[in-house]
Amino acid sequence: MFALAGKVAIVTGASSGIGRATAKLFAAHGAGLVVAARRQAELDTLVAEIAEAGGTAVALAGDVRDETYAKALVDLAVERFGGLDIAFNNVGAVGEMGSISDLSLEGWRETLDTNLTSAFLGAKYQVPAMIERGSGSLIFTSTFVGHTVGMPGMTGYAASKAGLIGLTQVLAAEYGPKAIRVNALLPGGTDTPAATFKTPESRTFVENLHALKRVARPEEIARSALYLASDASSFTTGTALFADGGVSINRT
Repeated sequence: MFALAGKVAIVTGASSGIGRATAKLFAAHGAGLVVAARRQAELDTLVAEIAEAGGTAVALAGDVRDETYAKALVDLAVERFGGLDIAFNNVGAVGEMGSISDLSLEGWRETLDTNLTSAFLGAKYQVPAMIERGSGSLIFTSTFVGHTVGMPGMTGYAASKAGLIGLTQVLAAEYGPKAIRVNALLPGGTDTPAATFKTPESRTFVENLHALKRVARPEEIARSALYLASDASSFTTGTALFADGGVSINRT
């Protein structure tokens, strides 16, 4: 049900955290991987680890805000593996924080470019390649912030991530007739290098926001991405799938 044998996947933000865990999980289930991030050395290490475990992956470093890079990732998938079936557009950044009166236009634009425009650019080239294959699964990493919860000081982040859900719904409706499924994955707090746990107290605060009273391991979020990528979710499209430990519903 969760097998990805014969499938080809692009995973962005693959150098660490959720992206790295997902790339390794996809490869373990049989997919050929194109892994993407800015840091070449970390990608090379990931490719070596996947190969050591019996999987196949190739890396291409670059900036997801660059349209030529978005196209190059798809071209590499086609050249190396023969096509594209799955894309996990996972790159994201909190960006500049602060009250809206203090938020700079440059910071606003950088956050939207990183989180939302990069997803548009990815989909622009990924969808046609999936249509060539006859089907596909497109996944965007969104968040509960700006969807079920408003957190002060996170204007750009919330707006950009909420925009991904709108993008998900439109693409799901537009390309459903072509057998392309499109879903957003909404993680809760996750123990990644980018997590803002500066002190034990701040970590405890974030953990207590969740119904499960802890944050996720990257591997837990990766399993939800595997569900969306695989035939286990064959009738699931246009959704905002929570993997948030109950942070969206918790009031205790």
